[in-house]
Amino acid sequence: MDDEQQRPDHGPLSGFTVGVTAARRADELGVLLQRRGATVVHAPALRIVPLADDGELLTATKELIDDAPDVVVATTAIGFRGWVEAADGWGLGEELLARLRSVELLARGPKVKGAVRAQGLTEEWSPSSESMAEVLDRLLEEGVDGRRIAVQLHGEPLPGFVESLRAAGAEVVLVPVYRWMPPEDIGPVDRLLDAALTRGLDALTFTSAPAAASLLNRAEERGVRAEFLAALHHDVLPACVGPVTALPLQALGIDTVQPERFRLGPLVQLLCQELPGRARTLPVAGHQVEIRGHAVLVNGALRPVPPAGMSLLRALARRPGWVVARAELLRALPGSGRDEHAVETAMARLRTALGAPKLIQTVVKRGYRLALDPAADAKYADA
Repeated sequence: MDDEQQRPDHGPLSGFTVGVTAARRADELGVLLQRRGATVVHAPALRIVPLADDGELLTATKELIDDAPDVVVATTAIGFRGWVEAADGWGLGEELLARLRSVELLARGPKVKGAVRAQGLTEEWSPSSESMAEVLDRLLEEGVDGRRIAVQLHGEPLPGFVESLRAAGAEVVLVPVYRWMPPEDIGPVDRLLDAALTRGLDALTFTSAPAAASLLNRAEERGVRAEFLAALHHDVLPACVGPVTALPLQALGIDTVQPERFRLGPLVQLLCQELPGRARTLPVAGHQVEIRGHAVLVNGALRPVPPAGMSLLRALARRPGWVVARAELLRALPGSGRDEHAVETAMARLRTALGAPKLIQTVVKRGYRLALDPAADAKYADA
């Protein structure tokens, strides 16, 4: 019973807002984040379209015919059929099929298996789950060091799949059946950028290098790249599924966090550690107060706080125990005018949201202060 009483009524990501840039598997990532309490803002930073100029596919196909891989991974039925049809158009269809007969051919799930067999080929193995994670596990168990593995891409690179193979010593050849393009509706991307710029996001997740590059390009087009990079430097945590995904950000001097295993699950677990670890925790008026993105934990209980209230609380927390003038708090309010009454209104709502009015003291004719516990005064005296 004691364990039940001590169990928190919130997830590790409650009170935090996480941006998702993925085009594929965004729903899966979003569910994993929401199950742990996060508020999710999704804006696919790219879309997947068939190759209009198939020169890259032709080059990859010739390369595989001339230099046989050890393994070929077919990931989608439509992509595999498109690859063989394109090879037929170049007069290379029979050579490609002959090469595929001579290698270890893995098919991701029943639909891909059907497409493989329709070409008169037989797959070496196929997972019933249609999970690329299972395909990856099999390859890593077999051992890939020194082996040449061709992967038929189907749009956005699979999160962590290529990184994991290369990290284990494989040479990976990509077969690009599709191209990445900016989304047709740029509105969600712009809203995601705006959320980052206004610090409405606590973290931004990336599962592919093209998605990261696309978001950076859009920031450049809008003339806000410097501001966006500043947000990623200081306030919005960039979380990448693996080192290849992080390259466009790291090239601009942005430090990212990455899980040890390049998968979506470990990426979410990493955020569950990183974001609470970045939250400010203060002893105030006999309570333990943890300030998160859009909520506050008061003695472990989650208290959602309106945006205006969070702005005031952060301004007070920058100098805990010190009086902050109404004029300074007014400047901290989003979209505030010149009427200091707005501070009083937002402060009243903040106190109500916190459920402990004595956390914030009114100092007559001067302003407000966080009622920092006396024992903590010395620690924050020089803050």
